[in-house]
Amino acid sequence: MPSATSQARGAASRAADNTWLERLIRAGFICYGVLHLLFAYLIAQIAFGVGGADGDQSGAMHKLAGKPYGTALIVVLVVGLVALAVWQLLEIVTVRSHLERLASAGRAAFYLYLGWNGVKVLRGKKTSSADTQQDATEGLLGSDLGRFTVGLAGVVVAAIGVGLAYAGLTRRFERHLKISRMNAATRRVIGRLGTAGYTAKGIAYGIAGVLFVVAAVRYDPDKARGLDAALQELAEQSYGTWLLLLTAAGFTAYGLFAVGEARYRKV
Repeated sequence: MPSATSQARGAASRAADNTWLERLIRAGFICYGVLHLLFAYLIAQIAFGVGGADGDQSGAMHKLAGKPYGTALIVVLVVGLVALAVWQLLEIVTVRSHLERLASAGRAAFYLYLGWNGVKVLRGKKTSSADTQQDATEGLLGSDLGRFTVGLAGVVVAAIGVGLAYAGLTRRFERHLKISRMNAATRRVIGRLGTAGYTAKGIAYGIAGVLFVVAAVRYDPDKARGLDAALQELAEQSYGTWLLLLTAAGFTAYGLFAVGEARYRKV
């Protein structure tokens, strides 16, 4: 008689094989790619001093909300992100590697986090995720345990950044793609987009993680604003404008790569 674990794995596998869920997941990749393209546009605006919104995904959604049909587009983005989160939750049950389960759990949490940011924008909340992170850090820095927690969070974020950059430079992301269905030109383009995109994201998250550690050491919650703080750090460098434009190009590459995943990702 099959165990409860086997039954759960079988049920999750059947759910993951649902045609409509697969279509939603692939649409979710397009939404994820569009969100990165919006973020890249926001970074370019910051580079030219046009800003007006925090430099993170919630800032990009706030920008989008002010455009014609922006609300409808955010609804679509939220639905797509939730579909990706559901897929990753099913992966936790179906995959056998503990490391892959941990990675799927992290992805699911991140997709839900982005989706929740979209819901807050739809509800008219003006507070960005950068402000929320800063406020939370300010409360934690009042105790030694809180400082340790902030520092540990920074180490984790920095490690994620290193992992993303490694995946980009070694093209490990290709393991999740249906390479056999691509012609040579498509594989070359998707490979280059993935390398540039993953590396750019890795560097950005790496800087954000280091700044969280700095916030813990220096009692400075202004540094604990995630990607927004990372972009501000780049902007303050000698060639800040060019560094931001290079970052924007990297996130554009990742956005286009994610759109490509909608067709070629193994689901």
